[in-house]
Amino acid sequence: MSIFQRIAMIFGAKANKALDKAENPNETLDYSYQKQLELLQKVRRGVADVATSRKRLELQITQLEQQQNKLSGQAQKAMEIGREDLAREALTRKSGLSQQISDLQTQHEALQGEEQKLTMASQRLQAKVDAFRTKKETIKATYTAAEAQSKIGEAFSGISEELGDVGLAVQRAEDKTASLQARAGAVDELIASGALEDVTGTRKDDISAQLDSLSSENDVELELARMRESLPAGSQNQQKSLEGEDK
Repeated sequence: MSIFQRIAMIFGAKANKALDKAENPNETLDYSYQKQLELLQKVRRGVADVATSRKRLELQITQLEQQQNKLSGQAQKAMEIGREDLAREALTRKSGLSQQISDLQTQHEALQGEEQKLTMASQRLQAKVDAFRTKKETIKATYTAAEAQSKIGEAFSGISEELGDVGLAVQRAEDKTASLQARAGAVDELIASGALEDVTGTRKDDISAQLDSLSSENDVELELARMRESLPAGSQNQQKSLEGEDK
C-alpha cells in the first residue's frame, strides 16, 4: 500500500467516524421516509398522467364514432334522394374514420395496460411506505428509549463515581479522627503516669505537694495562735486547761 493510499484510508476512516457521530438515526429515518413519500407521489402523478391520456383518447374515439354515425345518416339520406355520389363520399369518409378509431383504440388499450401497471406499482409502493413508516416509528421509539437508558446509566455511573470519591474522603477523615483520638488518649495516659511533664504547670510532683501540705499546716497553727491571743484572760486559762487535759 502506497503512502497516498494510507493517507486516503486514514482520512476516510476519520470522516466516517465523524459522520457516524453526527448521524442521528431518528433524523435519518425521517429523511428516508420523506424520500419514499416523494417517490410515491411521482408514481401517483404518473398514474394520473396516464389516466388523463387514456381519458383524452376515449373522448376522441367517442367524437369519431359520433362523426361516423353522422356520415352514415348522411349517406342514407343521399341514397333516398338519388344522390349516390354523395352517399359514396360519406361512406368513404366514414371508412377513413374507422381506421383512426382503430388506431386510437390500440393506443387506448396500451394506455390501459400501462395505467394498470402503474396503479399496481403505486399500491405496492404504498404498502412498502406504510410498512416502513411503522418500522420507522418502532425503531425511533426503541432508539429513544435506549438513548434515555444510556443517559440514565451514565448519570448513575457518574453518581457512583462521585459517591466512591466521597466514600474514600469519609474513610480518610474517619481514619485521621481515630488516629488523633488515639494519640490524644496516649498523651493523657503518659501525663497521668508521669512519663511526660505537664507543661501547663497545673500538675505538681510529690515533693512540691508535701511542701505545700506542711506550709498549709503551719499557716493553720499560726492562725490558731493569733486567735488565742485575742481571747479574754479567763477564756485563755480555760482554753489552756482544756489543752492540758487533751494532752
